[in-house]
Formats: sequence, structure tokens, C-alpha cells
Amino acid sequence: MTNSFNPEDMMRAFTSMKMPGLPDFQAFADAQKRNLEALTTANKLAMEGAQAVGRRNMEIIQQVMAEMTQAIQSLGAAEASPNAKAAQQAELMRTAYERAVANMQEIAELIQKSNGEAVGVLNRRFAEALEEVKELVKT
Repeated sequence: MTNSFNPEDMMRAFTSMKMPGLPDFQAFADAQKRNLEALTTANKLAMEGAQAVGRRNMEIIQQVMAEMTQAIQSLGAAEASPNAKAAQQAELMRTAYERAVANMQEIAELIQKSNGEAVGVLNRRFAEALEEVKELVKT
């Protein structure tokens, strides 16, 4: 003998009940389904955003490593005075710092965009749910 829980059977049982003073169970079930769909969509957007941030972070790391390798090779190969090498190193440091700041800003913007999209889905659903509750109370 197997007992399996089937939510659809339970919802059919609830919707078939007609009790005075209770809200429309089908409307309630539909609202809950829309709530779950909004949460699923928001989670999917958040996960896609996290993956995009991870991918971009790896691209940045690879780019920085390639540039560092090239800079070290160019410093070692150049036959210049100590002052010229120091100036070249300072320029490399300045460029690396500016790029690091720009990369951090880019990553922050990716995170903000991703979070904004996910929160937007939830906010829209919350506003819809409030309207649904108002309509249920009226009936």
C-alpha cells in the first residue's frame, strides 16, 4: 500500500468545499502559484547574475595575468637606465590600479543589475498580490 501526497487532489478537495465566510480556495491557490512562479523567476535571475559575475571575474583575472606577464617580460628585456625602468614601473602600476578600479566598478554594476532585476520581479508580484487580496476581501 502506497500513500502519496498529491497537492492537486488536495486543492480539488478544498475547492469543492463550499463553506460560508471562507475565501475562494481556487483563487488562493492560484495566487500562491503565482507567488511561487515569481520566486522561481527571481531566483533564476539571481543565479544567472551570479554566474555572469563569476564569468566576468575569471575573464578579468585571465586578462590581468596576461598583462602582468607581458609587463614583466618587457621590463626584463628593456635595456634602460634605472630611472627609465623606475618610470616604466610607475606607469605600469598606475595603469594596473586604474584598470583594477574600473574592473571593480564593472563587477559592482553587474551585481546591482542582477539584484535589481530579481527584486523587481518580487516587487511586481507583491503589488499584484496586494490587489488580489483586496479583490478577495470584496467578494
